[in-house]
Amino acid sequence: MTHAVGRDAALETLHEHTKTEALRRHAYAVEAAMRAYARRFGEDEERWGVVGLIHDFDYEAEPTPESHPLRGIAILTELGYPEDILYAIRSHAEYLNAPRISLMDKALFAVDELTGFIVAVALVRPLKSLDDVQPSSVRKKMKDKAFAKGVNRDDIVRGAEELGVPLDEHIAFVTDALKPIASQLGLN
Repeated sequence: MTHAVGRDAALETLHEHTKTEALRRHAYAVEAAMRAYARRFGEDEERWGVVGLIHDFDYEAEPTPESHPLRGIAILTELGYPEDILYAIRSHAEYLNAPRISLMDKALFAVDELTGFIVAVALVRPLKSLDDVQPSSVRKKMKDKAFAKGVNRDDIVRGAEELGVPLDEHIAFVTDALKPIASQLGLN
């Protein structure tokens, strides 16, 4: 059985398994960044968006390396999701040692940590707006180890490198990708 890769089904899966607004917002942010990169690279925007939307859907219930994202991949396999989507989700978890091969794999890894970090930077700016976020302000906050300390800075840097996009350009691109959904992310 092959699953129709569509946003509605992915959104339903996300909402069924993810109850916290913060984790849902993360999914929306990663989806927006993935869709933007799909457009940039001439790839399937719907497919890339679905990957962004569901990559962490199991995290709330299964937040340990022993179960995330493997438990989610098992659920998605039962639902008939295609192998490339399952593999992209597997490869975004560094500890599974699944090399990122496709552009979709690399993009998911590149935007995953960065989206949350950009939102965190926006939230501490006076206007609480993405319009107030510049690559320089993101890089400055990356040096502050106490700020958003759950975000792996090395993953952000390595993600941009693997994707082949200079870090400042990557930060600016992802920031711009999030602007249309700023209110969904709790921003002005």
